[in-house]
Amino acid sequence: MAEQRTQRTHPMHPTHRTFEDLVAEGAAVPTEGWDFSWFEGRATEARPSWGYARAAGGRLARAAAALDIQTGGGEVFDFALGTAAPDRPRLLAATEGWPPNVPKASALLGARGVVVVASPEDAPLPFADGTFDLVLSRHPVRADWAEIARVLRPGGTYFAQHVGPASVFELVEFFLGPQPEAVRGGRHPDAERAAAEAAGLEVAGLRAERLRMEFHDIAAVVHFLRKVVWLVPGFTVEAYEPQLRALHRRIETEGPFVAHSSRHLFDARRPVRRP
Repeated sequence: MAEQRTQRTHPMHPTHRTFEDLVAEGAAVPTEGWDFSWFEGRATEARPSWGYARAAGGRLARAAAALDIQTGGGEVFDFALGTAAPDRPRLLAATEGWPPNVPKASALLGARGVVVVASPEDAPLPFADGTFDLVLSRHPVRADWAEIARVLRPGGTYFAQHVGPASVFELVEFFLGPQPEAVRGGRHPDAERAAAEAAGLEVAGLRAERLRMEFHDIAAVVHFLRKVVWLVPGFTVEAYEPQLRALHRRIETEGPFVAHSSRHLFDARRPVRRP
């Protein structure tokens, strides 16, 4: 999503467009990959202060073998590799579990020498023990800490940006109603730290931020919920038309719908075992 705040009226999308037109547009936009450029002028999201993709590029410049887990369409990994060039690792791999993203990531990352492997998100990583000295991931569905620790070399690092607890829950609860505390508290960084340490990793750094988001029209909401499918499972325009109409009226009368994303940055290391 666009990083800077924009005016609600976009030259290509005047505010007098009907609910039906906007919903049809949001439902027609392709959802493959993690390119959010379509949202320019439609929605905004502040970015974490640590600048994950650029920081990942700095890590890549010092690595010999690197893996990007759940790479999506490869866009973030591609940017990080471009930042690291020409000091890129000799061995580069990425995994992706959503079939439509695999050819997209392969086409983008292949030019940089990355081997993209189709691998379900809940499957073991398809690599030998101790293959990588750097493992990256931006917004993994779930971090398999035991597998991450297994494929890291002793002294290797896991550097990743995770989605945190109650992320975009203003939008989630508009559609689904109040969620239990157990759901709201999922993905908490303290719980993830404990799981990483239980898998044998040392957490050198863990930072968390909540960031403002704005949705300027209902098309942006529809596309976002189609793209980030775990927020409102089974979302379709037909199933949630009453909520969409109500939210459309709210945006038209009150202005952008405001939500807050939750992000945390992990810097973890597989310790070197000395005799």
